[in-house]
Amino acid sequence: MANAAQVKALIRSHADGDDARFYAIAMQVAAQAARSGHGKFATELRELVDQVKARAKGAPVLTRGPKPIPLAQPRGELAGLLTIGYPKTRVSDMALTPPLRARLDRVLTEQRERERLREHGFSPVRKLLLVGPPGTGKTMTAAALAGELGLPLFSIQLDGLITKYMGETAAKLRLVFDAIQSMRGVYFFDEFDALGGERGGKNDVGEIRRVLNSFLQFLEQDDSDSLVLGATNHVGLLDRALFRRFDAVLEYTLPTPELATHVMQGRLSLLDTRSIDWATVAKDAEGLSHAEIAMACEHAAKNAILDHTTSVRGAELASALHDRRSHHNT
Repeated sequence: MANAAQVKALIRSHADGDDARFYAIAMQVAAQAARSGHGKFATELRELVDQVKARAKGAPVLTRGPKPIPLAQPRGELAGLLTIGYPKTRVSDMALTPPLRARLDRVLTEQRERERLREHGFSPVRKLLLVGPPGTGKTMTAAALAGELGLPLFSIQLDGLITKYMGETAAKLRLVFDAIQSMRGVYFFDEFDALGGERGGKNDVGEIRRVLNSFLQFLEQDDSDSLVLGATNHVGLLDRALFRRFDAVLEYTLPTPELATHVMQGRLSLLDTRSIDWATVAKDAEGLSHAEIAMACEHAAKNAILDHTTSVRGAELASALHDRRSHHNT
């Protein structure tokens, strides 16, 4: 029968309108029931899923939550500067400290009530600088904000943006900010220090300084409805003038033992983890990022499945975490 984690996963996927995940979890429940000797229930559940799938093929698609804004693909030069997606990620999918969760909830509240704020002469928070070590949730935050608000996520391709020709990068930046003004979405500048490096540094050259000045000017003048996010692993490299242009700076850190346990339990929720001593494996996860912990869980889960079992052993998970630490220290 379904365990508590599977029931929660079913409800979450239903609330998110993620039918594919809902069906997959239901089939996993059926498989688990069959192995436990509940063959009749397993058969009935599989048949029910097949019937619902068949009906859904001829039915209109129903979406829950915010409806994504329809958007044509950028053309011409802009097509080489932006990639677009419609994430289904939600803030509830993330393992966050309470203060960081509260700040993201506040951003979402202000965005949802932006018209009311503007009626009283205030602007919602929409320019965010995300700082912290790799793998701690900065990119996922961009996806979660887009998913919560039903907005497209535009990822700026810095390799197409930054060129060696004088003036060309600034011209491409103008194209991006024109898009920010005309097409509402979440615009994500990853590895932001490539653009926002401190002026006057040892490796500073005139063109990079001009690019940064242009970016500061565009960012300050931007009064669109879009969210603009910059993310960096190297906050110390950023020019101090950037911080004044952003509405908020969100700091991401390596997970605490409690958050590490939350990440592992979430990633392994569809498998049997009763044999795992979570306090012990949380110590094994110390010093690893959210992404590294998730990869270790995925490795341990795959080993369990390939061994024809749904039970993840604590020793297997600990070994996967140690492997990630060895890779991390290389």
